[in-house]
Amino acid sequence: MTANLSRRLTALLIAAVLLLPACASAGTPEAGARTGALTWTTWNGYEEFLKLLEGTYPDIALEYLPYSGGNRTGYSWIQMRNDDIADIFITSQILDETLAEERLIDLSAYSFINGFSTSVLDQVSVNGGVYLLPVNYAMYGIFYNKTLMDEYGWEVPGSFEELEALCGEITEAGLLPGVLGTQLTGNTFSAVFNLAKTGWLTTPEGAAWERDFLAGSASAAGMWEETMAYIQRLIDAGMFHTDPKDRNNPDMLLDYLGNRKAVFFTGVMTVNITEIPETGDKLGLMPYIGEDGSKNIYMYNPTSYIGLSRRLSQPGNEEELEKAVRLLSLLFSEEGQAAFITDQTPCVLSMQNGAGLPEDSMIYDAQQAMRGGRAFPMTYAGWERVLADMGQAYKEWFRGENGMDGPGCIARMDALQQHALEQSEQLYFCESTASFTLEETGELAGKALGSAVGADAAMIPVGSFYKDALSLRACVTGKLYAGKISVDEVSSILPAFDGEYAVMTMTGAQAKELARAGFDPEGDGEPFPYVLTVRGGGEPEDGEVYQVAFLMKGYTEEAAGAYSAQVREGFLRDFLRSYLEEQKTVSPGGNPWE
Repeated sequence: MTANLSRRLTALLIAAVLLLPACASAGTPEAGARTGALTWTTWNGYEEFLKLLEGTYPDIALEYLPYSGGNRTGYSWIQMRNDDIADIFITSQILDETLAEERLIDLSAYSFINGFSTSVLDQVSVNGGVYLLPVNYAMYGIFYNKTLMDEYGWEVPGSFEELEALCGEITEAGLLPGVLGTQLTGNTFSAVFNLAKTGWLTTPEGAAWERDFLAGSASAAGMWEETMAYIQRLIDAGMFHTDPKDRNNPDMLLDYLGNRKAVFFTGVMTVNITEIPETGDKLGLMPYIGEDGSKNIYMYNPTSYIGLSRRLSQPGNEEELEKAVRLLSLLFSEEGQAAFITDQTPCVLSMQNGAGLPEDSMIYDAQQAMRGGRAFPMTYAGWERVLADMGQAYKEWFRGENGMDGPGCIARMDALQQHALEQSEQLYFCESTASFTLEETGELAGKALGSAVGADAAMIPVGSFYKDALSLRACVTGKLYAGKISVDEVSSILPAFDGEYAVMTMTGAQAKELARAGFDPEGDGEPFPYVLTVRGGGEPEDGEVYQVAFLMKGYTEEAAGAYSAQVREGFLRDFLRSYLEEQKTVSPGGNPWE
């Protein structure tokens, strides 16, 4: 398989913003100011729709607010808590229904909502109102090499008995029945929970258990034994072979299914292909198989949710509200939904009630399952604090590591949730006494970096305007708000790139000149501004020599060559957390770096 194809597939799994330079805006409005444009936080996947919007309603101007940090969903809700959201609010999860009701406009009276099924509206309804609507659904199941199955005369199984028999035939043919993606523990968490949903977890009893477990009044022991025993049978049948190299999902699919090493692939993944380019083998998508076949299901997850800030309903904003309603009406029209569903998004399902799919579509059966009540939402909200660690326990089980098994996973689930509940009051390790601007947040990051690595100064790029996605990911694009600080707040202000830093040697005059020039990775004369922070405060002395620290990818190759860059390993997330724990409280302009 080609490296280019692998990169294309991998890109679909990266939680990064993909921006349209053609739609760039030179800046963002000051808080509270109205420019006539609607503010819009940049978000992955809207590129074609934004082109459609520009061509359909050229009078609707958008003021882009860029974010490309390490915690997109978390940052959207941190902004929500601080009443600092864009006019068009976008997020990937509904983390706080009460807050959404408080900060967003009720959309239930607008005509564009008529295109949604009652079941969808019931899922997002809050006290009779609708504040966030799914833009479209990504459908998940088990991928398989359809061409290979057709050649052997194998059919998609409908029960575990049929699947077990088929796995035996596949093994006799010299192939692996199935592989499971384990690089990300979210994959293994989902694999276990999705199989539980073929049974008890999607019943009223299961819903009650989940609520009580998250609250600390129920345990996994006594509820999960049958599910874990079923998963062990799937392991024994050969469905969950793991990759020794622990590669990412796209590489595994291309290798195991594309090279006909295996027939099935289980992993939370959306693909941009329906067939393997180098062989022409077609991909299929089948449901998660329940033990007796009576409840074979698909999973779905909104690619994003969208809503409107309640600010738009205030007197004086009538024109902006009318434009925002037109924008959503276009987005949820047949034409608007088609902008999201292309040859590159074969697993994405339209929100339109009447939207049809050809029977040979890869997700035709998944669409029918959605309409027939055989599709369920992915588990995420409420599990954020334990999801990764539970997934790690399941990963050890699937990989045969540390003696882990089904009963051990159940015990780990209870222990992890209990620990999370006991530590709830110890989540916060610092407090910000006031909200920071983006530049002040960059200065704080500079103090943390510089003091941790023993530098004399630090130079941090900040993404204060809408530009190229890759370069933006090297910048600080999230602000620190007033209030208590936990790992969520730290991750929200970090750049997407992390893991190393560089120290360069330059005079004070050179440092000031570089800071004035800004960070121009593309060499196009549109640099991101640098925030220069110096030990002891103030500006560097022109004739003095300084050791200046830079973030990973936060400097150009020219600067690295000119100032003898020494690249070292180290994570800003660790430096920043340690710095904040030491400070106890932080404030804009405070916490001098001595």
